[in-house]
Amino acid sequence: MLYPVPPVMISCKSGEEKANIVTVAWAGTVCSEPPMVSISVRPSRYSHHLISESGEFVLNLVTEDLVKACDWCGVRSGKDFDKFKEMRLTEYVSEYMKTPAISESPVNIYCKVENVLSLGSHDMFIGKVLGVTVDEAYMDEKGRFALEKTNLVAYSHGEYYSLGKYLGKFGYSVKKK
Repeated sequence: MLYPVPPVMISCKSGEEKANIVTVAWAGTVCSEPPMVSISVRPSRYSHHLISESGEFVLNLVTEDLVKACDWCGVRSGKDFDKFKEMRLTEYVSEYMKTPAISESPVNIYCKVENVLSLGSHDMFIGKVLGVTVDEAYMDEKGRFALEKTNLVAYSHGEYYSLGKYLGKFGYSVKKK
């Protein structure tokens, strides 16, 4: 019942196989030093073996413009479809790794698998962040990531929602006036 969560599109690739995208809603930051994230994927998913074999994945954030592709990639198998082609998404290969990111995503987080925990229905991949690319359109004049420009989405009980309304800054509740 820990909702909402960020739906993310995980791009993955192993060897000569085509790149794939899997949608997960169980993802998050697990450490700041070194920076690490986690994603949870069912072992039966096609992407599971791609991530396991390559030891890497890219976490791509989802905007309102990407929500249809996000949903589609979550209900179709990469065994049967080329998801980049079907959703008209562009593969972007960075200097961080061979696994491509999704160019249309505002933020791409490149991860090397450090650990895998088998937890039951899902395996949790813990990834060390090797690098991040951010679309310049989402940076403000001070070099800050401007969340309010991204139209990122949240996922709750099978439904997608928009984000972006500013409510306050960390510590604002105790700041002297």
